Amino acid sequence: MLKQKGLTLSGFMTWAVIFAFASLLAFKLGPAYTEDMTIQKHFKAVANDSTLSSGARAPIEYAYSKRAEIDRIQVLSPKDIVISKEGGGISLSASYTVRIPLVYNISACLDFNPTSH
Repeated sequence: MLKQKGLTLSGFMTWAVIFAFASLLAFKLGPAYTEDMTIQKHFKAVANDSTLSSGARAPIEYAYSKRAEIDRIQVLSPKDIVISKEGGGISLSASYTVRIPLVYNISACLDFNPTSH
């Protein structure tokens, strides 16, 4: 007797719903994570800039704001950056939250803490 193999309609529909939900999450949450990685990249670049090693707030804010303007970063303003001196250089850090609406009244709340380390 032959044994049939394959996918039933109900199995296909179940996997289609799971795939659609995973795709929705990836497309909605992905940009927030890439933006956080970009902010960390800018923090590292500003912290490693030898002209800003004095730790003065205004030039550091200006350097970050110019980089953020190029990449259209709007979730973190230069005023939100915490600047601390470590050894002979500076360290930048911040903390911010992004709320992303998913479906109807369901939202994802993402907390980010980028640093220059």
